[in-house]
Amino acid sequence: MKANDLLTIGELAARTGLSVSAIRYYEDKGLVEPWRTNGNQRRFLRSDIRRLSFIMIAQKLGLSLSEIEEAMKRLPQGRTPNAADWKRISGTIRQRIDAQIAQLEKVREDLDGCIGCGCLSLKKCALFNAGDKWAEKGAGPRVLL
Repeated sequence: MKANDLLTIGELAARTGLSVSAIRYYEDKGLVEPWRTNGNQRRFLRSDIRRLSFIMIAQKLGLSLSEIEEAMKRLPQGRTPNAADWKRISGTIRQRIDAQIAQLEKVREDLDGCIGCGCLSLKKCALFNAGDKWAEKGAGPRVLL
């Protein structure tokens, strides 16, 4: 490995836009692993620019840090995520998005059924009282009496 293949933590911060403390945090999590000089200074591989960029993009897309950690553990040190890696990871994101869409569609259906109803029933309203265990004890303030 050539010396110009390695970056200081400051250079890595400048290239990624991350703070030095964020890079150290990701290092503590095992997401990047610097080399150490004889003077114990951190030196990062140039490929760590892409690894950190991957982390930032994955976070913006809604992956938790633990999900990102799991995905990154499958990559050998020094290797950046490639198209096949991203396809596998994006499949997980797609499943989550599909579940969120299904949940929102259900809410929309409940709302469509409620518009104009005006029942305001604490006992049967799917929006106001969905899954409410108090409804089993009676409507209104009876539970409090």
